[in-house]
Amino acid sequence: MSSSLPSTRGLAERLSDRGTVLCAGGYLFEVERRGYLAAGAFVPEVALDHPEVLEQVTRDFCRAGSDVSLAFTYNGHREKMRIIGKEDLLEPLNRSALQIARKVAAEWEDGERPLVAGNISNTNLYDPADPSSEEAVRAMYREMCEWAAEEGVDFMQAETLYYQREAEIALEEIQRVGLPSVLMVAVFAPGQLRDDVEPAEACARLRDLGATVVGMNCFRGPVTSLPILEQIAAKVPGPLAAMPVAFRTTPNYPTFFNLPDCGCPVHLPVDRTFPTALEAQVCNRYEMADFAVRAKEAGIDFLGVCCGGSVIHHRAVAEALGRTPPMTRYSPQMEKHFLYGSDPTLKQHNTAFGVQA
Repeated sequence: MSSSLPSTRGLAERLSDRGTVLCAGGYLFEVERRGYLAAGAFVPEVALDHPEVLEQVTRDFCRAGSDVSLAFTYNGHREKMRIIGKEDLLEPLNRSALQIARKVAAEWEDGERPLVAGNISNTNLYDPADPSSEEAVRAMYREMCEWAAEEGVDFMQAETLYYQREAEIALEEIQRVGLPSVLMVAVFAPGQLRDDVEPAEACARLRDLGATVVGMNCFRGPVTSLPILEQIAAKVPGPLAAMPVAFRTTPNYPTFFNLPDCGCPVHLPVDRTFPTALEAQVCNRYEMADFAVRAKEAGIDFLGVCCGGSVIHHRAVAEALGRTPPMTRYSPQMEKHFLYGSDPTLKQHNTAFGVQA
């Protein structure tokens, strides 16, 4: 087992007394955006192929305000590795990602160090009509939880779980290794988990089973996440989690899977914008900041941004909640802009022209 990091307050301690833990997610889309991950397959091979890239993304997310150094093992499970023919690299990939998360946390010098989180996700293998799928899922989660525990994580984050039973199996395996847990369900367009459990009921069951934090992530953006989160908060005592995608989902298009782009002037190679043509639907930083404030007011204590979230989104969330992360140093300084600034030393013939620019 890896040596422990310097002592710090744990997840439960940080959430006590209505504290807030910020968690930057969205590694999958961020790494793909940088060109180091294949969309579609969405396997985090970057942990082995370019660990320096993953290390920088993790460091940037923490500098933007994340209280969590999250190991990028989302989709780093046996089923995904099988699909790309690299099952033999499963454990090395997981350990590399976990060690990168630990390294970033260990080097932290700006206040309390980030918590290190292991990560498990939807397996896409669970099938309620196939009882044998339960044991396959359990085996996949078990090995990942054991590797995470051996690498000394502070807690486990299980996310994008769209079957109630799969979420329960994930929790059981996290509990087996004795770690705190953040369990987040994901809600497709129909509004329930795929086994017809309402999100609030799913979270209530997971809380009753001993999950440290419960909530919702992925699939839905701020507009279509908040009503469901409010339902969860009305039914389930905290602490609660919310990590929406950074895309402009709407009541007519509640998830990012079917968002249209009516203004695109070229023919797309696929029949939908997800996942490689979503740029026109990205929320701006102010939308994510507004969501963070509203979610906090609704009773959400564990907050972040999932797919589509970038440094500017994570920083906006942190600043909206009163934080001044290291990257606040580079927050907008529009008063210095040559066309739209207010600095008295700017050239007036430029600032006067700004309305025509």
